[in-house]
Amino acid sequence: MINLSVVVLTKNEEENIGACLESVAGWANEIVVVDDESTDKTVDIADRYTDKIVTRKMDIEGRHRNFAYAQAKNLWVLSLDADEIVSEELKQEINAILKSHTDYAAFSIPLRNYIGNHWVRYGGWYPAGKVRLFRKDKFKYEEVKVHPRVFIDGECGHLTKDIIHKGYPDLAHFLDSLNRQTTWEAEKWLLQNRPMRFGRFLYRTLDRFIRTYIVKKGYKDGFIGFVVAFYAGLYQFMSYLKYRELTMKEKDA
Repeated sequence: MINLSVVVLTKNEEENIGACLESVAGWANEIVVVDDESTDKTVDIADRYTDKIVTRKMDIEGRHRNFAYAQAKNLWVLSLDADEIVSEELKQEINAILKSHTDYAAFSIPLRNYIGNHWVRYGGWYPAGKVRLFRKDKFKYEEVKVHPRVFIDGECGHLTKDIIHKGYPDLAHFLDSLNRQTTWEAEKWLLQNRPMRFGRFLYRTLDRFIRTYIVKKGYKDGFIGFVVAFYAGLYQFMSYLKYRELTMKEKDA
């Protein structure tokens, strides 16, 4: 085993957590699960792989993640979501990195995203690396609810092998995720008191679709590529509509 803490955040992930933890069992010498009060069998399944399960209710995403990483005993942390799997090739790459005593403080890792059984290769979805491997003393998240930024004290390297993300079993799950994310985005804008104009967001809606479908070659993914591009534009428009609704409610209060 290598001296690595794999930290996984969960919330009612009984369908995914087993495959996630199985992909790192016997490889990393610590698995930490931070569970957001699951009501299904998530914790029972996780208990088969680790005795370090911490219950904490999610409040703000960045704060929740920082808490989770602080539970790790090792200097190096690999952060996973419950619907992600570490590929064998990535394990070998991380083994080599940690044995080399690298000067980097963190590494981004490509995510191989699936909708159903379709690997989305275009539209900016691959290899859209995210910082998932890091020294816990040199890394933290911005403590905001949606799309928190990462802060790294040092240089960030880039790995080439994949985390496999099976986050969207079907288009309904994809739409559910879009609905949640746009709600959080609108709430963030309201808290930040951002000036928002309809014309600007109409432009951004069209721009996101064109960039995803044409500029980033989403059309090469066929029908799924069109859906991804359509949702990219819809994200902007839905966020704006929800923001307008929140501001109207605030004025009427």
